[in-house]
Amino acid sequence: MIPLLHDFTDETVLVVGGGPVGARKARRFAREAAVVVVSPDFADREFGEVDLIRAAPDPDEVDGWLERTDPALVVAATDDEAVNDALEAAARDRGILINRADRAGERDAGSVVVPATVREDPVVVSISTGGTAPALSKYLRQELEETLAGAGEMAALCDELRSALKSQDVAPKRRREIVTDVVNSPDVWTALRSGDSNTRQVIEDVLGDELPPSGGERA
Repeated sequence: MIPLLHDFTDETVLVVGGGPVGARKARRFAREAAVVVVSPDFADREFGEVDLIRAAPDPDEVDGWLERTDPALVVAATDDEAVNDALEAAARDRGILINRADRAGERDAGSVVVPATVREDPVVVSISTGGTAPALSKYLRQELEETLAGAGEMAALCDELRSALKSQDVAPKRRREIVTDVVNSPDVWTALRSGDSNTRQVIEDVLGDELPPSGGERA
């Protein structure tokens, strides 16, 4: 499998199944998508800002739910294999992405695996073991949470720095070198992680005379 990122903004995700797994998937996709959860019962869990519909679709009825909700992704999260099979078949017939929460390991083409994810927006790192070792995915996610502390602030800083250098006609090759020096600087990382408000001064200390003055011409 090859990992890809998908933007679900203004899309609908249909989750069929209201147990703990369905709740977890609903919360994940509700960060971007409009999520509809269909289930006869709902776990005593937080589903997030989603639409909960109390219903128990039979295998013959699942195509109607896809017609009604027009989802970009279907999550089959019931404990009924026949319903999950019907959801998968209906999704494939319509060219809709399908995630089967009841299967791990080998998957058919077009299947979607929802990996363990660490977020430091806009930085996103995902981990998957192909369904072979969920405990390992969880362990690696916890390890990466500490490693990625400050990565979101670093990404924003790099974006601002690149824009400033470009506006001052710094050559592309030199822009890349300057941004790389900042990313590789332990001092800058420390300033970002500690909330140091004088990050600009830290960058100037790292780069010396290489950083053009803000709001003016290059020296």
